[in-house]
Amino acid sequence: MRTIALFMASLILFLLSETLQAQRRYEKKIEVLEAQKQKITQQEKDALKLEVRDINRRLQDGDITSEEAQLLKEKAAQKRALNIENRIAIVENQIALLERNEGKTLISIEADTISEDRIRFGVDIDGKPAFSFRNKRWKRELKYDRRTYSDFVLAIGLNNAIIEGQSLDNSPYKIGGSRFFEMGWQWRTRVFRNSNFMRFHYGFSFQFNGLKPDDNQVFVQNGDQTTLEEFEFELDKSKLRMDNLVFPVHFEFGPSRFRESENSIRYSIQNQFRIAVGGYGGFNLGTRQKLKYNQDGERVKDKLKRDYNTSDLIYGLSAYMGFDGVLLYLKYDLNPIFKDADIEQNNISLGLRFDL
Repeated sequence: MRTIALFMASLILFLLSETLQAQRRYEKKIEVLEAQKQKITQQEKDALKLEVRDINRRLQDGDITSEEAQLLKEKAAQKRALNIENRIAIVENQIALLERNEGKTLISIEADTISEDRIRFGVDIDGKPAFSFRNKRWKRELKYDRRTYSDFVLAIGLNNAIIEGQSLDNSPYKIGGSRFFEMGWQWRTRVFRNSNFMRFHYGFSFQFNGLKPDDNQVFVQNGDQTTLEEFEFELDKSKLRMDNLVFPVHFEFGPSRFRESENSIRYSIQNQFRIAVGGYGGFNLGTRQKLKYNQDGERVKDKLKRDYNTSDLIYGLSAYMGFDGVLLYLKYDLNPIFKDADIEQNNISLGLRFDL
């Protein structure tokens, strides 16, 4: 009998606990929906302010008359008022459904399961999840006007040097064999509040500039001078690589598509023409020369890491143009490749850039 009594007491406590938890879940759902009604009103008011600001700008530019501006403002205000009315009605119907069934309904989870710092998708049966998926990192708040985006940047192409008193046709470096590679991260921010025609790009990149000498030559460091000299063995490969960390900045110009929804406005540059000019500055992280050759029938690979008198500070000009994320890319180092050289050389690169 004592065992049965303990079991019944435990069962009663368990049922009470479940009832209290269900009540808390039900009350929390109502609180979230009530808060959502207030946010709907604020979202539509903010959207109306932007529309009115755009109408005023068109009026100042002379694109429309004052009578047309007034009609557009009244139309925008009417649309936003109806949006508020309709969206709040949807939420109030959700609240009525929950109150009528005391939270014990079969519904797909939307706003009622969106908490402050995570979203759960799934189905509730009588207030308990049948299945669900949680994402703790996905914020519920959708920024209405997002001005800054970020991209992974990848670039590859041909590399060479502009040598004082010489043309590229007479370059001692292989035109097709000398290449560069770049990867990094950039942020792009819309400069003007109501126009996306100009964007400011900034970020960081790792650049790898390679030079392959022609005519069986290698780089030789003699004091403060670095020169090309013929190698004693037949070379299979000779390459000098300079690794840089730079911080590019660009001003980008081009059209964009304006997109507006109930919750956001966006300026899309997808499939649009883009052109940018700017520059970069940074540091030389290291320089190394790789040689491959045969010596007495044995295949030899040398990796020589030294500074070869290359510049420590890297700075230059760059530009790109193209459509969407595929761009023709040009960069030119204003700093000389080799410090205090008798004949100055400046690195130049031409290739393709991908904003991913």
